[in-house]
Amino acid sequence: MANDKTAHWKDLLRKRLASAKQDGKTEEEKKAEETELFTKYYTEWKGGGKGEVDSFKHIPRFYYRLPAEDEVLLQKLREESRAVFLQRKSRELLDNEELQNLWFLLDKHQVPPTTGDEAMISYESFLKVGEQAGAKCKLFFTARVYAKLLHNDPYGRISIMQFFNYVMRKVWLHQTRIGLSLYDVAGQGYLRESDLENYILELIPTLPQLDGLEKSFYSFYVCTAVRKFFFFLDPLHTGKIKIQDILACSFLDDLLELRDEELSKESQESNWFSAPSALRVYGQYLNLDKDHNGMLSKEELSRYGTGTLTSVFLDRVYQECLTYDGEMV
Repeated sequence: MANDKTAHWKDLLRKRLASAKQDGKTEEEKKAEETELFTKYYTEWKGGGKGEVDSFKHIPRFYYRLPAEDEVLLQKLREESRAVFLQRKSRELLDNEELQNLWFLLDKHQVPPTTGDEAMISYESFLKVGEQAGAKCKLFFTARVYAKLLHNDPYGRISIMQFFNYVMRKVWLHQTRIGLSLYDVAGQGYLRESDLENYILELIPTLPQLDGLEKSFYSFYVCTAVRKFFFFLDPLHTGKIKIQDILACSFLDDLLELRDEELSKESQESNWFSAPSALRVYGQYLNLDKDHNGMLSKEELSRYGTGTLTSVFLDRVYQECLTYDGEMV
């Protein structure tokens, strides 16, 4: 292939030189033209010109270097651009008024007969609602979404309540992702331990079920909650968790369940993040910490529960977990 190209350019160069001889040019002019032509064609052949062979110029950039710690201006620019991006994404989500309007439209276009107590909607009416609901709702009114929610209805309809719950869940996931991303200092899609601690600490005042906690207890509560996330979502001890993994697991659902002011006592007892659960864990920890130094030795941890933890198990735990002078926090 290379030989064919070389022959082509040589032939083209000979023709240009023959043409130059017929023009009656001087030897110096001919040499100058010969050099110019040779440079031009050789550069194009090697891929340095502006022809189609410059495919590397069309490869999109896929790596962007993060600004260093001393590049303050670049860091500020990056933080500001991320904040603007997240604000724009937040404005694209449905607000409460738009969700109410969507529910009104769905209820208005329901198609009889009802299945039990559930109102149903056909695909034709589904598309009509999509046209009236506005641009923000467009991504929900697709054949794919309709097919996901289609079950065994003999008329080929879907439940209005199921579809509305689907929309609500999607909006909640996007809102939560944006909220978590605000604490992503690195901007790489994951949270470090300090980032997650800040998120949960600022979340506590919005959870009515934690109103009874004293502020002096907040640090222990945050530590207890964060360790639950990192124990299950960071098994390799990388010190960070993907935001996507946080959203995919049920831990965040359990934490945000504490927004319910009427949460039953049974639900609180079974919820790891509830105040009774955190106080119970704190009490157990204090009972084990006989020397009251805030850390547990192997001997102190061996008394956990009914004292059934074996020495082999304890040795393995202290090999895997971070310790300070042989004691664990």
